[in-house]
Amino acid sequence: MAKLLGCSLFVIALLAGCSAGANRGPMLPAAGSQPAGAAKTMPNGASPARSDAANHMMIADQFNNRVIEINRDHQIVWSFGDGSSVAGPHSVVAPNDEERYGAFTLIAGTGAPQGSEPGCQSAPCQDNRVIIVNHAGEIVWQYGKTGMPGSGPDELNTPVCAVRLPNGDILITDQVNERVIQVTEDKRVVWQYGMTGVSGAGHDQLNNPNSAELLPNGHILIADENNNRVIEVTRDKRIVWRYGSPSDTKRLSGAAFASRLSNGDTLITDSLNNRIVEVSHDKKVVWRYVTNRRKGSVANPNPTRAVRLRNGDTLISDQFNMQVIQVNHDGKIVFKQGRIGVAGTGPDQLNAPYDAKVVGDFTGLTPPH
Repeated sequence: MAKLLGCSLFVIALLAGCSAGANRGPMLPAAGSQPAGAAKTMPNGASPARSDAANHMMIADQFNNRVIEINRDHQIVWSFGDGSSVAGPHSVVAPNDEERYGAFTLIAGTGAPQGSEPGCQSAPCQDNRVIIVNHAGEIVWQYGKTGMPGSGPDELNTPVCAVRLPNGDILITDQVNERVIQVTEDKRVVWQYGMTGVSGAGHDQLNNPNSAELLPNGHILIADENNNRVIEVTRDKRIVWRYGSPSDTKRLSGAAFASRLSNGDTLITDSLNNRIVEVSHDKKVVWRYVTNRRKGSVANPNPTRAVRLRNGDTLISDQFNMQVIQVNHDGKIVFKQGRIGVAGTGPDQLNAPYDAKVVGDFTGLTPPH
């Protein structure tokens, strides 16, 4: 997986075959809805989060096996995952992605590589699920078999990214299966890019894809990690824009995440080069931030996600620096969660955070409604 251990644009149209159809079975939780009988407190003692919590931040705290919501005072106000390295109804193993929409949280239960956690020394710890969790900590929807990798119906192998589309479908980056799939609420795959189980850089091929976002024009933007490229593909699988290539590691090395900004630029996490780059449509770097040049940094923090916020700052999951940092356009850190280079579960501590987003801020990301 992209452990490297190794959307506020409105979608104006979805192309044919992508809209929510009739007779799909049980509906996914709608954005903004509140489940009946939601608990007042969480099983772990944290209070349930408010979907309108101003400036709260969601973090996929990877090797702590949890997703947390924090406020600007560094306090955890909601969480899912009891820390177990065994996937189950109250646990998630090494989540790589999360997204709060309305009263629900979408989580990619990726799983942990062998040796990455104390409970995973002799073998990898599998999860292989994309789940939706309500405020009471209950799983209300799941795609993928718990703890079991696969490539058949309702099966995943190391899902690293999950995005709720405006029509209610879920776009899943199914990394080890070398594909991006769009799944309906009744668990039908209605679109796929990448040949299942085939690694490559040719037509309809990916190599360890790490993220996918739906663009306003209906195209899909994919961070094709081990091909060291970001590609924009149409629904009929044509590449219409790309940045990077398998052989050019100076331009990109380990493309971990990409999002399209409203000005047409693309924000890319260039993970193995330990930097974030903003690239114009004509492929010029117009902004960068290098995460291993700051005081106290480890040699290779391998940042995994960079999200542009509506105020113009950039939120970076600086994985092995054990921090989430918010930097302004001048590169000044204006907020940080976690202690640099220190892994832990205590106050203001994280363990290889993989993704972070501000609640309700979908600038550059796929809006869920």
